[in-house]
Amino acid sequence: MSERQEVQSDPQIQSPQSSKEDMISWVVALETALLPCLPARELQAIDRSPHPSHQIDVERHARDFMEAAKKLQLYFIGLQREDQPTRAEMLRKEIATMEEELKVKSEIIKNQETLIEGWRKDLADQLQKHKTELEKV
Repeated sequence: MSERQEVQSDPQIQSPQSSKEDMISWVVALETALLPCLPARELQAIDRSPHPSHQIDVERHARDFMEAAKKLQLYFIGLQREDQPTRAEMLRKEIATMEEELKVKSEIIKNQETLIEGWRKDLADQLQKHKTELEKV
């Protein structure tokens, strides 16, 4: 049982191949720690018992339970970290969004410039037309 309850380092928790096996072993360890636990009334009675062996059993089961709970907590914290993107990933995504926005805005500016150029040409033609009419008069 102590082999299952050794605290594992974070890289092992983050490993996707072993995460399923780790989870299963932690659930088994938690189950093993919980099975011998007695209902609260019996634990209180044993706690008041003069026999030292009862006290040791309660302490051992409580310690086993807390170790298994700690491992599950570390596992779930590891899963939570996997779900959250890293700072580099967030920056890459933000940069990609900005590049896409820049591309769209550049296209809009290009369209606006061609539109303005067309208006300038129309205005130049209209100005020339008015000048020729004025020269005739």
